Amino acid sequence: MVSFQIPGVLYLDRPRGSEVPLLLDSPHSGAHYPEDFGTRVPLQVLRRAEDCHVDALFTGATAFGATLLAALFPRSYIDPNRAETDLDPALLADGWPGRIKTSDKAKLGHGLIWRVCPPDYAMYDRLLSVEEVRHRIEDYWRPYHAMLRGRLDDLHQRFGCVYHLNCHSMPASSTPARAVRNTLRRADFVLGDRDGQSCDGEFRDVVRTCLEEMGYQVRINDPYRGVELVRAYSDPFRARHSLQIEINRGLYMNEVTLEPLDGYWTLRRDLNRMVERVAEFVRITARRQAAAD
Repeated sequence: MVSFQIPGVLYLDRPRGSEVPLLLDSPHSGAHYPEDFGTRVPLQVLRRAEDCHVDALFTGATAFGATLLAALFPRSYIDPNRAETDLDPALLADGWPGRIKTSDKAKLGHGLIWRVCPPDYAMYDRLLSVEEVRHRIEDYWRPYHAMLRGRLDDLHQRFGCVYHLNCHSMPASSTPARAVRNTLRRADFVLGDRDGQSCDGEFRDVVRTCLEEMGYQVRINDPYRGVELVRAYSDPFRARHSLQIEINRGLYMNEVTLEPLDGYWTLRRDLNRMVERVAEFVRITARRQAAAD
């Protein structure tokens, strides 16, 4: 059951039972397309950019004391996993009045607001006004970040530590409807800790070991290291740990129709087992932190 939501923007599921300082967020599973989007890309193409079903795969997390946050708007409208300053000037009708720090991704068309939709669709047949971009930032990007930051800060203040799993999906490398565990060129899971900068190795290894014990193939930081949400809210030296997890879509969905495959329920069960293991690790760590303080 959803505990709190901002319609069309986000929802938050609070923990059931004994709370632990563990928060999972799914920033790219949103499928509520705003009426003012104004894109020229067909909806069926846009939807392939979603992390379809990722929030649903983790709905069981609250039973183990974790918090779950998910965006309801699509990343193709505005991407919460990009910095607020990561704007592409080529997309704007007028000069931007604020600071811009354009990343290499934005130069390729995938910054805060996309200029290109994969594989090579132009997102717009027009330039975007300053007012349009401000609206997306203020009414979508900022509320999501404010909720994430606020929940993480609250957990850290109350428990002395906080653990953050940033949840995503990645394309399979083989035919989506025929993908089988461990037969893909891309791993079943990729864990990203920005080369050890966003969390301690013990947190990462609890996740990795649990997945590998269930028979999944796991890679670390290859090819995904973690982006803005992992970077912005992590500080391992202050017991703030963020880890990105990418799930191979071939394990659970058809990438053309977006329909779940039979493996969806197996994966959901296994992810519940993983979250249960992580929650117990976090619970023990929080107790040690409290005793040390």
